[in-house]
Amino acid sequence: MATTPLPHVAPDCSSLQHSPVTRRRWLGWSLALAASPALASPAQPGASLPWPNRPLQLIVPWPAGGQTDLTLRVLCEEAAPLLGQPIVVINKPGAAGTQVAPLLKAAEPDGHTIGQVPITVYRHALMNAVPWDPVADFSPILQVSSVTFGILVPASSPWHSLAELVDWAQKHPGELILGSTGIGTTAHLAMEEILLQHGVRYVHVPYKGTADQMLAVAGAQIMAGVNSTGFAPWVDQGKIRLLATFNAQRSPRWPEVPTLRELGYEQAVYTSPWGLAAPHGTPEAVVQKLHDVFRQAMFSERHQAALARYDQTLDYLDTHSYRQAVLNTVEREKRLLKRMNLLAHPAN
Repeated sequence: MATTPLPHVAPDCSSLQHSPVTRRRWLGWSLALAASPALASPAQPGASLPWPNRPLQLIVPWPAGGQTDLTLRVLCEEAAPLLGQPIVVINKPGAAGTQVAPLLKAAEPDGHTIGQVPITVYRHALMNAVPWDPVADFSPILQVSSVTFGILVPASSPWHSLAELVDWAQKHPGELILGSTGIGTTAHLAMEEILLQHGVRYVHVPYKGTADQMLAVAGAQIMAGVNSTGFAPWVDQGKIRLLATFNAQRSPRWPEVPTLRELGYEQAVYTSPWGLAAPHGTPEAVVQKLHDVFRQAMFSERHQAALARYDQTLDYLDTHSYRQAVLNTVEREKRLLKRMNLLAHPAN
């Protein structure tokens, strides 16, 4: 049964400026496919055609032109020759990256539709009653990358360390005004976990995106903010000060900035890792081939350069390890969301 085309189709990866589709390139793809027995076998028992037998669709739950979208286009461009089929990007932004979930659940589990799944998809299902379950409805393929989160204050702020911020907030209960990219986002939960340890009460201001929040921090409309590496230009221009990051190790871009782990918050490692997944029921052999192709593509020089441009890093996990990491994250966030009274009550 053919997969119904999804709406809002962005140009496929093969149409990018650096990789025009020519007859010679198609011939090269075909030869690569023929030379790789691992990619030429049928996708499903009883299938009469080899997999893949048509272009793949990659659902990206972010706007076209954003940092994740751009790096994914490079990734699928690197993967397409290995598959022998182009990969069409479907942009479905909104709802904190969760629009991928219902589309992926509804897609045919034949390996021709996959999705980029941010950690917010799993968190959203814990916080809301939704007609999909990312743990049960998705088949993880592999984890690809993650981002850097940081605690930021205006350049004019008197605080030059997290300890100074926390000390002030403890002495002024309820007066700290702190922004994030939304209630229940990684940025919000990461800071909440820190402040809960100190019994700090504060005013949380959710923003729609990075640009709005960074303008508010730079203009001292709020006292502090937590965000991912969209803050980099503001820090580099001296408009915002970076107090600490949530990485496991210091960022090569800001080697003088400590991590929360260094500051004594051992569990405060948040990188919002994301990966690729297929609909539940996709044959294991197809998931394995998707893993092998995208693993080779993600370690390509061009893809790694694209990630570095946006301060992202390779954070590879194979299919089994990725699924286990997701399950571990879900359990951890259940506990945190319950403490924050954000955990949805299951229906009776």
